[in-house]
Amino acid sequence: MAIFLGIDGGGTKTSCAIGDETSLLGAGTSGGSNVIRVGERQARESLGAAIRQACAAANVNPAQIQRTCAGVAGGARPEIDELVRRMLSEFVSGQIEVVGDMVIAMEAAFGSGPGVIVIAGTGSIAYGRNSKGETARAGGWGFAISDEGSGHWIGRSAVAAAMRAYDEDGIEAGGDALLENIMKSWSVDSREQLVLLANKSADFAALVPAVVSATEAGDATARNVLTQAGTELATLAGIVIGRLFGNAVAVPVAVSGGVFCNTSLVRQVFYDRLRVAYPQALLSASLVDPERGALQLARKGVDRSIFDGSRLSAL
Repeated sequence: MAIFLGIDGGGTKTSCAIGDETSLLGAGTSGGSNVIRVGERQARESLGAAIRQACAAANVNPAQIQRTCAGVAGGARPEIDELVRRMLSEFVSGQIEVVGDMVIAMEAAFGSGPGVIVIAGTGSIAYGRNSKGETARAGGWGFAISDEGSGHWIGRSAVAAAMRAYDEDGIEAGGDALLENIMKSWSVDSREQLVLLANKSADFAALVPAVVSATEAGDATARNVLTQAGTELATLAGIVIGRLFGNAVAVPVAVSGGVFCNTSLVRQVFYDRLRVAYPQALLSASLVDPERGALQLARKGVDRSIFDGSRLSAL
C-alpha cells in the first residue's frame, strides 16, 4: 500500500493529511510554517509537529511515505522550494514536491478543471484557470504592498482606523470597543505601547478575533474594516474572472482560509459584491481544505507544466 502526504503550510496554521491511493488515513495540525513569515526555525518545528501528529493518527511511520506535496506561499520561488524541501526531508522519505498555496487550494476545489479560488488567511490571493488551461492571479504580493482582505490586512487596517477614530473623537467620548479589543489582544496597557508594537514586529493577523468581537458589539469602525476586506477580496476575484473568463461563461468560484472560515461578515460581503459584479459566478458555499488538494497532488504527482511562466499571468 502506497502512502502519501499533503501539507498546507500557512502563516498561522499548518495542516497535514495522510492517505493511501484512495482513503484519508489521518490528519495533523500545528502552528504556522510559512517560512517567509515565521522564519526557518518555527517553520521546521511546526512542520515536524503536524507530520508527527498525522502519522500517529494514521498509524504510519514517516519512512513509509512515498510522495509528499507541500503548498506554501512563495512555493514557486526556487529559494523557498529548496528550503522547504530540505526541512521536509528531515521528517519524511520519498519524493517531495513544493508548490504555491494557491495550487493545492485549486486542486482541492476543482481538480484539473476550470475555476477561481480565493484564499484569505494570514495573506490573500485570487487564482484561476480556464478551460484552455490558461491561468491568472491577483494579489498575494506580500503584506507590505498587497494581501488585500487578509488577516494581516484586517489587523493593520483595524489599528489604523482605531487610531484615526481616536484622533478625531477621543476614546473618552463614549468608548471605543475596537481600540480596547486590540489593546487586550496585544496585551498592552496604553495607546503609546500599542503604537510602538504596531510599528515594530506585531502580529496583525492575530487581531482578527478582536475586530470580529468589536463588530459584534456594534463598533462601526470594526464593521467597516471587515466590510472593506470582503470588498477587496471580491475585487481580486473579479480581476481573475475578467482576465480568464470575461462575461461569456459560468465561472465556478471557491474560497479558502481562516478569514473566510471565521469571519461571516467578510464572507457574506464577498459573496454579495461578486454576485452583483459577476452574475455568472457560481459560488460554492463550502470552504476548501487545501491539504486535501496537496494530498491529491501527492497521489498523482505534480504536473510541472502548471508552473510554466508563459501560462501564468501575474496581475
